[in-house]
Amino acid sequence: MLLPRMSSGHVQGRFLSLLSQLMGPRRVLEIGTFCGYATLCLAEGLAPAGHLHTIEINPEREARIRRYVAAAGLTERVTLHIGDAHDVLPELADEVWDLVFIDADKRANAAYFEAVIGQVRPGGLLIVDNVLWSGKVLPGHALKPGDKDTPAVQAFNDQVARDPRVEPVFLPLRDGLLLLRRK
Repeated sequence: MLLPRMSSGHVQGRFLSLLSQLMGPRRVLEIGTFCGYATLCLAEGLAPAGHLHTIEINPEREARIRRYVAAAGLTERVTLHIGDAHDVLPELADEVWDLVFIDADKRANAAYFEAVIGQVRPGGLLIVDNVLWSGKVLPGHALKPGDKDTPAVQAFNDQVARDPRVEPVFLPLRDGLLLLRRK
């Protein structure tokens, strides 16, 4: 199912592009491609020899993503991996990342973070989307019965706020972006 809210919006896309352009990353990893909009925004700042790897779990989205990447002229600079990130990340274990964007299964944010943090170069940046989770993680918000996503997002936010390996900055842009600079 394609839900517009699942895609990075225009303002967020421009912000991701700006961060990428400021950094000029050589190696970018995106976990959670959806339709490829954020992929294209992040690719705008790639260094001349830079490359972006993006992971999408849903094979039904592959043709659309490839079409958008090709239309942007980025086929040689973007590698799309179709599969579960838990299975794909070990295949990329030798990479060193300048920039990582996590926007996938929210219950797995902590696992994705742990899987890649050791591969992010010092001074590199991890960006995590949806850390506000529609405001459900804010104090005073009642947890609905059966909601497993909200506690997972809150636990991840709390975990990285105390993690000595990163310097966190929260931005209330769209559904919340967490910027984590690798120390």
